[in-house]
Amino acid sequence: MLKSFKTKLDLNNKQRTLAAKHAGVSRHAWNWGLDICLKALDNQEKLPTAIDLHKRLVAEVKSVHTWYYEVSKCPPQEALRNLYKAFQHWFKVPGRGKPKFKKKNVKDSFYLEGSIKISGNRIKFPIFGWVKCYEILPTVQPKNVTVTKRAGDWYVSFKYELEQKVTPKRRDKIGVDIGINALATCSDGSVFPNLKAYRKAKRKLAHLQRSVCRKEKGSNNRNKANLKVAKLHRRIANIRQDAIHKLTTWLAKNHGEIKIEDLNVSGMLKNHRLASAIADCGFYEFRRQLEYKSGWYGSTIIKVDRFYPSSQVCSCCNNRQKMPLKTRVFNCGNCGTTLDRDYNASINLERWHESIDYPKTVSSTGIACGGSHQLNGTAVKDSVKQELDIKFIPKQLSLFDE
Repeated sequence: MLKSFKTKLDLNNKQRTLAAKHAGVSRHAWNWGLDICLKALDNQEKLPTAIDLHKRLVAEVKSVHTWYYEVSKCPPQEALRNLYKAFQHWFKVPGRGKPKFKKKNVKDSFYLEGSIKISGNRIKFPIFGWVKCYEILPTVQPKNVTVTKRAGDWYVSFKYELEQKVTPKRRDKIGVDIGINALATCSDGSVFPNLKAYRKAKRKLAHLQRSVCRKEKGSNNRNKANLKVAKLHRRIANIRQDAIHKLTTWLAKNHGEIKIEDLNVSGMLKNHRLASAIADCGFYEFRRQLEYKSGWYGSTIIKVDRFYPSSQVCSCCNNRQKMPLKTRVFNCGNCGTTLDRDYNASINLERWHESIDYPKTVSSTGIACGGSHQLNGTAVKDSVKQELDIKFIPKQLSLFDE
């Protein structure tokens, strides 16, 4: 299996200039090729392939723009290959937009291949020579790398082969109930709080964005203000990624079967009152990371049916009762069990299996399970709505140990 690695580069002034030139050539080749392809489609001609575009690039562009020879040959070739793939996706995937022209300093990146070597915290690129990094690199031999620019800093990423390492498991199976206030509540009693990085930085972000609006368009001061906004966005994303990585690694390493809710995240984001809080949690990223890390450590991911009412069923006597969204403690009217709502749901998720026969009773809204109703102008399944609610955890633990 393949594992990707990404780290920040410590470039000197000469290397930063070279990186900007490589990104500029890659962007120019993309925009030139996109213009050729759009004209061909307008004239109802056959779409040129990446090889056709590269031959025309060498004949028509490189002879005019000599600065193409100041950089490696790889960036323009890869840009044209990516352009052709983008058009293929546009044709095959319904609803996907057509490729767009790229702008300077907006997601700048380029591709390199050839004699790439790694030694400690240094990596050797063609044209660049040895480049320092901010951490020790894995002792591998990558065939190619991608260099990207984010918020004024340059990053390198590459893939390498990784052998599966099956780790000893603390538990055979565990249920995980994900939410907003608590990122995850597990059936073993572990609660991982949601750091809410965007919510905490929202006020500062608004201040920086107002500062951008006060600057004249095209001025250096506006560029500096935009860079501050980009750095804050990068910090928010890093905080969220760090929390999710620690949680998913702990789950994949220490548990054989991990049962999670198969939530309809795209449908949940249509609820505009909760969209910001849901997006700040990173539900999709949590599931994505858990899926590939389970392959690393020999775990199994089981997605529980999204219509299973885990919050409404008592984990002790299997009695199902109405659970209004404002009720955060589950008090069973049959056996008298009192549990935190999310902890009760996580226990039900752990015990779930495909042939489970849970009680079919009327939900808290008076509509049978599987019915639909209007939520903020959006038709939502009632049983899904039970899983949309904001989670309030009375007791939070930080169990990011491995």
